[in-house]
This record gives sequence, C-alpha cells and structure tokens, in this order.
Amino acid sequence: MTELKQRLRSDLTVSIKARDQLRASTLRMVLTAISNAEVAGKQSRELTDEQVVDVLASEGKRRREAAAAFAGADRPLQAEKERAEAAIIADYLPEQLSAEQLSAIVAETISATGTAGAGISAMGTVMGALRAQVKGRADGAAAAAEVRRQLAG
Repeated sequence: MTELKQRLRSDLTVSIKARDQLRASTLRMVLTAISNAEVAGKQSRELTDEQVVDVLASEGKRRREAAAAFAGADRPLQAEKERAEAAIIADYLPEQLSAEQLSAIVAETISATGTAGAGISAMGTVMGALRAQVKGRADGAAAAAEVRRQLAG
C-alpha cells in the first residue's frame, strides 16, 4: 500500500475516533474513489502515490465545482460543506503554486520549447511540456489560461 493511501486510512481512523464526521465522510469518499480507480479497467492494480494524487486532485476539483454550483443556486449551506470537503482534500495534495510561480514556470516552458512569439497555435506544445511540471500543483484551467495569456502577449 502506498504511503499516501496509508496516511488517508490512518487519518480516517483518527477522525472516526474523534467523532469528526465531516473529515471522516470526506476521507471515506476519497478512499472509495481511490478503490474505484484501482479496479477500473480490465485488470485491478495498486495505485502509485502519483496516481493517488491525481484522484485527490480530481475529487478536490469536483468539490470546488459543486461549491460554485451550489453558491450560484443560492444554497449556501451545501456550498460551505463542499468548500470544507475541498479544504480537507487539499491537505493531502502537494502545495499549490502561486500565480507568480505558475507564471514563471509557464515563461520558462515557453522559452524552453522555443515557442515564444509563435502565438496561440503553440498552445498544445507548451501545455504538453508544462503538464508534467505542474501536475497536482496547479489547476489545469489556470495553467491553460496563463499559457494563453503569455502566448497572446
């Protein structure tokens, strides 16, 4: 069992004993998503820590999107619950890049790929090279927006 998955399971036990229902239910949900990812496809497999981080990032994104939808539908209690769940999931993700750090990494990637001045048509090339550098540390939409901004400018 991977280190991150073991940490999630032990934290679940602690939160159950502490009667922290929100954390316990969130961790149960995440562990279920990890188990589902392990048995998806033709053959079951044990996920690596990197793959577990991918599942966590996906679950966190779902919570943020649901919170925005609930807030837009004037359901503040549900939106707050989703934001709280997203915060719990974020505790297990690598530290997120700031806007300045992301901007610097995008600028480095553009110069490394030689696509400076190529315009928006180089977006795929830059995103392909950038994805590995920011995986799990930055939202894909934010990275794409920054690439688009720098390529257009």
